[in-house]
Amino acid sequence: MGFALPKFVYSGPGVHFPARYYLLVVLLILLTHFLFSHLHEEYSKATSLTQLAPWIQSHSASTQCVGADTDTESVWGTLEGDQYPRAAHKPQIGRANATFVILARNHEINDIVQSLAEMEHTFNHQYHYPYVFLNDLPFTAEFKERTSKVVSGKVSYGQIPHDHWHQPPTIDEERARKSREDMVRNDVIYGGSVSYRNMCRFNSGFFFRHELLQQYRYYWRIEPGVNFFCDITEDPFVFLQENNKVYGFTISMYEYESTIPTLWETTKEFIRKHPEYVAKDNALKFISDDRGDSYNMCHFWSNFEIADMDFWRSEAYMKYFEFLDSKGGFYYERWGDAPVHSIGAALFAKKEQIHFFKEIGYRHNPFQHCPQGALHTKGKCWCDERNNFDYER
Repeated sequence: MGFALPKFVYSGPGVHFPARYYLLVVLLILLTHFLFSHLHEEYSKATSLTQLAPWIQSHSASTQCVGADTDTESVWGTLEGDQYPRAAHKPQIGRANATFVILARNHEINDIVQSLAEMEHTFNHQYHYPYVFLNDLPFTAEFKERTSKVVSGKVSYGQIPHDHWHQPPTIDEERARKSREDMVRNDVIYGGSVSYRNMCRFNSGFFFRHELLQQYRYYWRIEPGVNFFCDITEDPFVFLQENNKVYGFTISMYEYESTIPTLWETTKEFIRKHPEYVAKDNALKFISDDRGDSYNMCHFWSNFEIADMDFWRSEAYMKYFEFLDSKGGFYYERWGDAPVHSIGAALFAKKEQIHFFKEIGYRHNPFQHCPQGALHTKGKCWCDERNNFDYER
């Protein structure tokens, strides 16, 4: 049993041409080109391969596919610090000058893609705010390819400057090492980790200085492997902007006292030197039960933050961070960005400038905030209301 090849014809409105006529047309075109190339010198030069080669090369390079068997790192290298444009990325609709900030490592790709997918599903598919990814090492092609694919806003990838991430040379490493060893013996969480300390110091005083963030005012911090449970029907960035808020949170808790034994005494020393920076109507009562004599360890869990970077860039907070950094507590102890941010916001902002986003369902293992009652219904939340970690006084 065999089969016959169909006869190729061109079918137009009332017209049917056999393929042999097209071969005849092609032959006539080639013959004409041959004659003009020999009879007209200028035509010959204009259509030579040497003239066409640059055009061919430039158009081939512009359509190179990332992921093919090519030097993808060199392609991505030209995009370091710039957005990676995709046709699916849409113009920003949100009205605030804002961005998402993600500090992530290349090996966390699966967890961060999951976080981004939930953020897009619950909120950003409506607004298309941009994303800024930061890493102390260059991002891989795979990381950029997969993260840029899952979001609706433009994306930028930046590397953290060495001095913003690594332990400063002013730190006495012998003293710092002994402190880490003591914390390990006492089972202090992340007690032996230098990289965790680098991260805490970076988030406390450097992330908002990164060149990719200079154009933005507001940010929403996203971490790998977090969950967003509810539809977010109002723009939190615009809420901060229109209500003069500087800091938003979903979860607050107590800090491990063993990680910050001298942080409050250092803070009081700074306030004695600079009482002018303390805001009237501040939130001191949130962080102290005895009018500032001691710190009660309360802090906003900073893996979720929606805040105003201009507040961190302010003279009051910058002077405060620089004073803390000069004392070395990020390395001689294990000062976290959560208590540092919380103390800074509580002292240098008015209490009404700090906002609890109770309608945003959020989880960072092992704790979560699940909106209650009518908010749970309005947000179509998929978290269990009974599983809710909230600070109550």
